[in-house]
Amino acid sequence: MSKEDDNKAVVGRWFTEFWGKDVNLAVIDEIAAPNMLLKYSLHEPRRGRDDIRAFMTDFRAAFPDLNFWGTADLIAEGDYVVGQWEGGGTHTGPAFNDFLVGGLPAATGRKMHFTGTTVLKVIDGKIVEEIGLDDGVTALTQLELLKAA
Repeated sequence: MSKEDDNKAVVGRWFTEFWGKDVNLAVIDEIAAPNMLLKYSLHEPRRGRDDIRAFMTDFRAAFPDLNFWGTADLIAEGDYVVGQWEGGGTHTGPAFNDFLVGGLPAATGRKMHFTGTTVLKVIDGKIVEEIGLDDGVTALTQLELLKAA
């Protein structure tokens, strides 16, 4: 297998086990670099395994049905892998205050469903950064944190 194929396998596993329907938080220690950067427009950037684990633990507590999945084949070049995705969930858990524009009180029942594109950098089989451009306006409007015009 080529370096690009190896990197796509790492990212495919990350998408399935970290972002997929059935989270496996052990995957963080296995394929995330110790100082990994996780950055999306909806949330403050997260750095390091413990910070990323805490983020996902809280996100999944607030949105127990959280699920994201790929919508196109992964594209790889050198150390970089690009993926397109869609997903979302229903806020039925505790209050969630991680969105940059505000928080949600407990169990609003509001649903979000949105898409995005993510670029991940993989070095020696470890993800060192995940930087995504998500349709945060759609998600925040659905969650009633932004008002539609």
